[in-house]
Amino acid sequence: MNAYQEREHQALRALVQAHPSLAKDAEALLQLFEAGWQSIARHGDVKRWNHALQSLPDVSPASWDVQCDVVRLGSASELSTEQKEHLQAGLEGLKPWRKGPFDVFGVHIDTEWHSDWKWQRVQPHITPLLGRTVLDVGCGSGYHMWRMLGDGAACVLGIDPSALFSFHFAVLKRYLPELPVFLLPVGIDAMPERMHSFDSVFSMGVLYHRASPLEHIMQLKACLKPDGELILETLVVDGDATTCLIPRGRYAKMRNVWFIPSVAMLEVWLMRCGFHDIRCVDVAATTIEEQRSTPWMPFESLVDFLDVDDSSQTIEGYPAPKRATLVASRGHGQ
Repeated sequence: MNAYQEREHQALRALVQAHPSLAKDAEALLQLFEAGWQSIARHGDVKRWNHALQSLPDVSPASWDVQCDVVRLGSASELSTEQKEHLQAGLEGLKPWRKGPFDVFGVHIDTEWHSDWKWQRVQPHITPLLGRTVLDVGCGSGYHMWRMLGDGAACVLGIDPSALFSFHFAVLKRYLPELPVFLLPVGIDAMPERMHSFDSVFSMGVLYHRASPLEHIMQLKACLKPDGELILETLVVDGDATTCLIPRGRYAKMRNVWFIPSVAMLEVWLMRCGFHDIRCVDVAATTIEEQRSTPWMPFESLVDFLDVDDSSQTIEGYPAPKRATLVASRGHGQ
């Protein structure tokens, strides 16, 4: 492990060993952290990403803010001209940036996704995070983890096997090493069974990528404490409790989309998996303003995935992306 990974490993060890609900799985979580970074080391771009991360200026931010829509670290006035040049080059070396936005010492990273818009839709409807242990499944760059911490979570653990996201998270964490937020570069299949460790578990933008969606819901349930809360956000289609879209091939040019249920069917899935107090708190169509190409993600985005003559359909002829957020309780003794 390099210096950043070693520091994170030690800080993670201290947190999980000291936290009652995580201590029983401490060694397993530490091993997952190590295994995840070992897997990343085999990625073809890791040398370039490491160089970009190491080129960032070695300074301590005078201030930071994880409670605002643009997660901010430091300000431009804290850097010399040379440091600003190194910062810009390092951040650009970690393109594409998909989840955000961020402001790093005055450099505004305008990411593909307005992840702040999703948080605005979700945050008002969940149990307040103050003092809670939180798991963010499919956490991406960690944007929502910083917002969860800003809402007072006692600790936030994120998991995501996508290698580049770990480097995006590392940009902020290298400057804020003391904060109780960590990313393990693994998927939920690798997590210890029956953890029952978290007060709140988020799964946002993951379910439709799972070939066995009910298995995913049960995995999420296994991570929750009794009476813990699940926040599930996923693609949906219009229809009743018998409606589910199964794409024949790609959906919006994505290869790995398996099941897109109606909200009513999703509620049935949650009920069958033993959840209680199930409620749909938001349904919103994804717009080309929320997901779009930017200088920080200059490749194809949502506008390229929709029918050029009918934006209500994907390029394959399916209903255009619409996302719902459901909140549910695990239920005591379940």
